[in-house]
Amino acid sequence: MGAEANVLPSGVGEPAILDGAIVIGAGAAGLAAAHALAKAGVTTQILEREQRLAEPWHRRHDNLHLNTHRDLSSLPGVSFPAGTPAFPHRSSVIRHFNDFADTHRLPITFGVEVDEIEFRGDHWLLRTSQGQQAARHVVIATGRDRQPFIPAWKGMEDFSGKIIHSADFGRASDYAGKKVLVVGAGNSGFDALNHLSRAETGQIWLSARNGPSLLPKRIGKIAVHRMSPVMANLPTRLADAVMAATQRLVFGDLTKYGLPPAPSGGASRLGSDYTAIAADDGAADAIKAGRIIVVPQLREFRRDDVVLDNGQSIAPDIVIAATGYRTGLETMLGKLGVLDARGVPLFNGAASDPKLPGLWFTGMRPSIRGCFANARIQAAAIARRIAGQKR
Repeated sequence: MGAEANVLPSGVGEPAILDGAIVIGAGAAGLAAAHALAKAGVTTQILEREQRLAEPWHRRHDNLHLNTHRDLSSLPGVSFPAGTPAFPHRSSVIRHFNDFADTHRLPITFGVEVDEIEFRGDHWLLRTSQGQQAARHVVIATGRDRQPFIPAWKGMEDFSGKIIHSADFGRASDYAGKKVLVVGAGNSGFDALNHLSRAETGQIWLSARNGPSLLPKRIGKIAVHRMSPVMANLPTRLADAVMAATQRLVFGDLTKYGLPPAPSGGASRLGSDYTAIAADDGAADAIKAGRIIVVPQLREFRRDDVVLDNGQSIAPDIVIAATGYRTGLETMLGKLGVLDARGVPLFNGAASDPKLPGLWFTGMRPSIRGCFANARIQAAAIARRIAGQKR
């Protein structure tokens, strides 16, 4: 994959132009993209700001497992080892990333932060922590979950308890004897609730603005995610209906326990507001049993308690903000007009902006298939587009 054979001279004061692609980010999407590009004959370099692969997975909580099935969550040409659980632990994901990069000898430069990219008409100029680089194509694969987001709730700085983001959940045993409020009923919120429901905590509350599109991890011995390729090929309205029917059949009417209805179907929300489908592994039963009490939205914090929208107050020891993430792309890309109001790229995968040729995004949307399967699909599509333009 020698880049030197495909580096072209540039103007005075600018770096030589890589006649190929620079991939920014070495997560699942970036690794898959680089592999697909190399396979298509496109010279590729990966820039990763961390000092090792899978750094976000190293930092996430000890209880974290994939909600997607092992057989549908591997990167091309590398499988999870025999004996890996159906829903792999984060340690297995970390090992998988490293095995993939080693197997395919991917050219990764670690410790490089990309500060800004600029379009120069026939190439892209990257200003990085290690100087300028240039390439015909840039693939942004920094992830939609790059920066944990906590709203600026009124009074939170005066709260005597602890406020953390769900990304910093830690171990379920950390919550022994503690009263816990989880804010947010999406995928991250239910992940926390699934673990808390099996811990010896005090009272657990769930504050939910919207109800989730919720599916069980398993029905009997069948992993529900195994059906994702079929669901992904259904028309959106039909996929919505199938998910809603499955949710109602498995869990019954959760609105009877205070959970608000979902504003739209699960497949529709993936495309409209990028809300991932939540996976249940015990939380729904805990809600029905009263172990988890669903309460209205959080209005404000006071020193010793939390006030809800209905005026009720509760006194959690720990508040877990399962309030999502941001891409953090504004500094790098803010001048290009390619981000929406929340910082999410306006296009993704094989789609591009004709006014900005050579700029690509991957891994910026949730998918019914899951992030690994989607990474493979988008990587192949981007590689075809780039390789086709080089002919």
